[in-house]
Parts: sequence; structure tokens; C-alpha cells
Amino acid sequence: MAIAEYRLVALDCPDPPALAGFYAGVLGGDVKQYNDDWYDLYVPGGQHLAFQRALGHRPPDWPRADDNSQQMHLDFTVPDIDTAETQVLALGATPLDLDDENGRRRFRVYADPVGHPFCLCWD
Repeated sequence: MAIAEYRLVALDCPDPPALAGFYAGVLGGDVKQYNDDWYDLYVPGGQHLAFQRALGHRPPDWPRADDNSQQMHLDFTVPDIDTAETQVLALGATPLDLDDENGRRRFRVYADPVGHPFCLCWD
């Protein structure tokens, strides 16, 4: 028997509405504001992400393993990785590691607008 039930992932960031808008552009869904420091994104399928204001936020330094390592990352499955890449870059993502070894590795790594790593993974 599980001790707890999964609820959400919360991302620290300097501007919650802006980062929630970025992920709404990537995943679709509805952004809801709870207060100036907390926004939720409810995505199709029932999951949601939260965005929490963190003054003095320092972006992760992917792929380092020291004090400012990746901290966390998100994986997203896409049907066409090239099209998805064009779209996330247009939304403000930064490429971190695009060498998918001609499709053998099956993912590419990006950073969101405040530096959190995420992967686009081939469906």
C-alpha cells in the first residue's frame, strides 16, 4: 500500500506566470493563478505542474553533478522531434544537448526560459 499519492511537480522560478505560459505553450492546458507567487498549469490528461516564485533563483547548470546541478528535469514524449524542437525554441527554450546520435539516443535536451532542463523524447 502506498504511503502517499502523487500530486504535482513545482518548479522554482523568478516569474511564475511567464514560466507557466511557456509550459502551456509546450503542453497545452489551462493556467490558474492562486496568488502572485504560485501558478498551476493543468494539462490535458489530468496532470499539473506548479510554478513557485523563488527570489534569487539560480538556473541549474546541466549536466554538472555539483552544487548547482540539474536539480530536476522533465521528459515529454513527442511524435515528431524535429517539429517539436522548432516549436519549443520559438517559445524560448535553449538547446543544451541536441546530439540524439541520429535517433539512436531517442531524446534531445533543452532548458526552459529560466534554465530548468527538459527532454523531448521520441514517441
